[in-house]
This record gives sequence, C-alpha cells and structure tokens, in this order.
Amino acid sequence: MSDVPDNAPAHCPGTQSEDAGKASACAGCPNQSVCASAPKGPDPDLQAIAERMASVKNKLLVLSGKGGVGKSTFAAQLAFALAAQGKEVGLLDIDICGPSAPKLTGLEGEEVHQSGSGWSPVYVEENLAVMSIGFMLPNPDDAVIWRGPRKNALIKQFLKDVVWGSLDYLVVDAPPGTSDEHISIAQFLKAAAAPGAAGSSGRNIAGGMDAAVIVTTPQEVSIIDVRKEVSFCRKVGLQVLGVVENMSTLQVGLPTLRFLNSSSSSSGSAAADLTAAVQAALHEALVVPGLVKDLSEVAAATDVFLPTGGGAGAMCQQLGLQLLGRVPLDPLLGQAAEEGRSVLAVGAAAATVANGGAAAANGKGGSQQRDAPSAVALQAIVQKIIADVAAANAAAPAST
Repeated sequence: MSDVPDNAPAHCPGTQSEDAGKASACAGCPNQSVCASAPKGPDPDLQAIAERMASVKNKLLVLSGKGGVGKSTFAAQLAFALAAQGKEVGLLDIDICGPSAPKLTGLEGEEVHQSGSGWSPVYVEENLAVMSIGFMLPNPDDAVIWRGPRKNALIKQFLKDVVWGSLDYLVVDAPPGTSDEHISIAQFLKAAAAPGAAGSSGRNIAGGMDAAVIVTTPQEVSIIDVRKEVSFCRKVGLQVLGVVENMSTLQVGLPTLRFLNSSSSSSGSAAADLTAAVQAALHEALVVPGLVKDLSEVAAATDVFLPTGGGAGAMCQQLGLQLLGRVPLDPLLGQAAEEGRSVLAVGAAAATVANGGAAAANGKGGSQQRDAPSAVALQAIVQKIIADVAAANAAAPAST
C-alpha cells in the first residue's frame, strides 16, 4: 500500500484510511496522532489545479541544483523570447523566499488584483503574464520566513487560482535545490497529467508537455549539484528537455572594452588608459587589411568559470541528456536583467550605438546592427525548445 509509512507497524490501515490513527494496529505508532488528525481522501484542490491547467499547453520548469547560476535571469529571458515568437506565455515565480521575477521583468511596484474568477497576473506585454509573491509583499525588503507547508500552500494557490487564460507556455522559475517547492510543483503538475499517461512521458491534460530545463555554469562546483537535480527529475517522473550552460564564456565586443596599463596601477598610480592607442593599432591590423569591416565585428572572449570536468557538455554525454546551448557571460545580458527587459531588445539597441560609434571613430558611417552574443545564443536555444516541444507533442498519442 503506497500510503503506509516506512516506520508503520504491521497491519497499518494506511494514512488515507478512515481508520488511520484509530485502528488497534495504530497503538504505539509514532504517526498515530498525525494520521488521526490529517484530512482523508484525495485533495480537492488537485481537481481545481487540473481544471486551471487544462488551458496551459506546455509547462517548462527552469531548475538548477546550484544557486547563482543565472537560473532566474534565464527563465525571464526565456519567457521574453517565447513571447517575441508570438507565443502566449506566463512566467510563474515559485522562489518564495527570493522572488526575482518582478525585477527581471520590469514590474517592480505592481500589484496582483483579485476578482471572482481568481488572481489576475501582472502583464509585461499582451502575451506575457507574470505571477510572483514579490507582487504581494507590502515592503519588497521584507524577508519571507515560511516553513514548507505555507510555501506549498501558496504554490498550490498560484496553480489553481491564477487566471492565466490560454497559454502556449508556462515558464516556472524555481529556487535552487530539490526541496519543498520542487516536490510540490512536481506533485501538483501530476494532478494535471494526461489521463493514462506514464509519469515520465511528460504529457499533460492540455495535450502538451511538462518538462524541465536545467541551468548550470561550466565549473564542477555547479555541475556536482546539477547532477542531483537531474536525479530529482528522474525520481519524480519529470522529463528533462535539456541543459543550458550559462556563463560559458565572458564575451565582450571590442568597442566596449577599455585597455589599461596594468604596470602603472601596480606602482600605486592610476592606470594609464591605452584604449585609443590599442583600438588604433587593431584598426590598422584588422580593418585596413580587410580582415573585418570594422572593429565592432570583433569580440574578446575568456573563460571565467573553467570547465575542468568538461562542463555541461560532458555531463550531458554521461547522463544521456541534450545540451540545448551555451549562453556567454555578457554585460548586455546583465544590463537587460537590471532594466527588466529582454536582452533581444537591449542588445540590438546597444549594437546599433556601438557600431555607429566604432564606425564613426574609423571615419565611416555605421548602420549595421549585430545582436548581443547572449541574444544570439538565447535565440538558438529558444528555437530548439520550440522545435523539440512541437515534435514531442506531434508524436504523442492523443489523450483519451
């Protein structure tokens, strides 16, 4: 019997039985008082979750076993990018103690409104809605000091009471680790699984896909914990769509770099600025011979986090997972997060300015626009996600 605790005595009636905590077999059991007072039978809220989720086609849980890998930033940028593709998108922030979605989507200071039909999410655009506890805090600096049951109750409320409407994608930003929030979201989404679907099939009641996108950085201190996240997904029957290696390199456009004389700073004086001299030399070496049209085509790259164990690529090979792509450590992505905007928009605007400035320095007009390195990587990842989800949905048998 699946509802019998491991430490239960022989002939335990099970935690969901009407006799739980009352039968003679319960005498002396350490769980007796809990079983006697706990509600019996199926959770009525699960049906409400299934009904609400019936209009949400695909749910993507953005997970990571490690904090600080840029998971929330990636979740927000994924939502922005999917919306830019014309999809109806929701972003659900279930990081109860550290909600980032309001900042990352430019919605700080907004509030959730309640009506007879439920909670209305806050909209960034007509096709991008956001829900987070961050919209409910009287003071954004207040700490949320909640134990597991209260967190779980709020996550359940987000799923059953938020009026998302018809969505192509619900992107769920979870906190790092494999604790209460992760167990809750996995269990609640199972309530909206397709009838008769196997747990690992990823099919849901809306005829779409429930899957995880796992984010890591290249170094082993992150990879070690991300392996645990993969193990968690497999244990709870959550399909892993793929892995994103974030901050894979530091990639910076040459026109935005400053060049300093490090030897002068080591002697205690201010470092001499060599930017103009270096750019002039690079112009003579690269632009004049025709190797590049202008210096805005050149980027400097270095590994900040060394992939000593092979990074996400090696982990994916070992665990049989798909590497969705690598997102470079890009100052424009950081700017986009700070401004609560899509890097696709921030990067394009910055590229236009940078190209114009570089071309002007070279005595030429500048009109060519290039996206930020992180924007190019993100677009490729989003296209792969859309294609993989569409292929999985097309191949899946119809729900009955």
